[in-house]
Amino acid sequence: MAQEDMTIPEKMKAVVMIAPGDVEVQEIDVPHVVKSGDAVIKLAAACICGSDLWPYRGLQPVDHQFMGHEYVGTVVEIGDDVKTLKVGDFVIGSFMVSDNTCEICQAGFPSRCANAGTYTGSQAEYMRIEEADGTLVVVPGGKPDDPDRIADYLAASDVLGTGWFAAVAAEAGPGKTIAVVGDGAVGLSAILAAKALGSEKVIAFSRHEDRAALAREFGADVVIAERGEEGAAKVKELTNGLGAHGVCEAVGTQQSMDQALASCRPGGYVGFVGVSHDQKIDGQNLFFREVHMLGGPAPVRRFLPDLIKRIDNGEIHPGKVFTARIPLEEAAEGYKAMDERKEIKVLLEV
Repeated sequence: MAQEDMTIPEKMKAVVMIAPGDVEVQEIDVPHVVKSGDAVIKLAAACICGSDLWPYRGLQPVDHQFMGHEYVGTVVEIGDDVKTLKVGDFVIGSFMVSDNTCEICQAGFPSRCANAGTYTGSQAEYMRIEEADGTLVVVPGGKPDDPDRIADYLAASDVLGTGWFAAVAAEAGPGKTIAVVGDGAVGLSAILAAKALGSEKVIAFSRHEDRAALAREFGADVVIAERGEEGAAKVKELTNGLGAHGVCEAVGTQQSMDQALASCRPGGYVGFVGVSHDQKIDGQNLFFREVHMLGGPAPVRRFLPDLIKRIDNGEIHPGKVFTARIPLEEAAEGYKAMDERKEIKVLLEV
């Protein structure tokens, strides 16, 4: 277990997206507790998300925005009303803030908490999180010395939890065939989740050998290069002409949703977690597909305790989605590498 310096400096480095394609690392004030339910953590590692590429590519508005929503770190400051955390705890937090006590949270959807709060960007040396008791989960044993274990925990904060939600929504489990549309970090995590949940056969869609190789390592039994109707036809060939029992959609485009629906059998399940961009579903097509659909921002907080146990037991190693690890100061290069698909996901060493 690594020993942490609890001294809080006045200034820190943080990633700022000035405009599309323009990322800087700036020196700003370190955040402190503002509300009584807040916590401030010292980041152990941060990362760049595929969803961060939407504003980077100009597909979402951005203007001097502090970046990052995936995080693990050590608590260095807490508000007066924080009860479940103490300074020195090593924690993982969901990318969606929640009190974990409202009716929506208790129903299993903390990503839509009725009392949701906010946080400062996690691509930084420190961050402040509201609703700390409900959002942060303490990792037993403190901060690990092993950087690979830190990477595993960091993945749980978003991509693993999001892929897990996609697999759960697709009803992954024994006897099931699950198809996964998308070979980015979330899609790869959905493959890992579908296999860990006991699915009999997992089908991945990928045209990139590096991603296909990781898909196989995570448990994909078959990798299909075809897209659209051709890809769906391949899935049906593997399922007696019926289609997959469940499909995970992990991209968010019209093509990916069409492919997911076409690959799913009647009565099957589609778990969609790709951030939607200009997707439209034809009502008559959906009506006659006769499938169940569940998706949206993943309720990662709901899965975190179980995911931490699985990581600690050595059952899963989701940190393998990080194909590059670079210093926080080089974040702009990390964005460029992911934008050009040279890397699947970039970890920022803090």
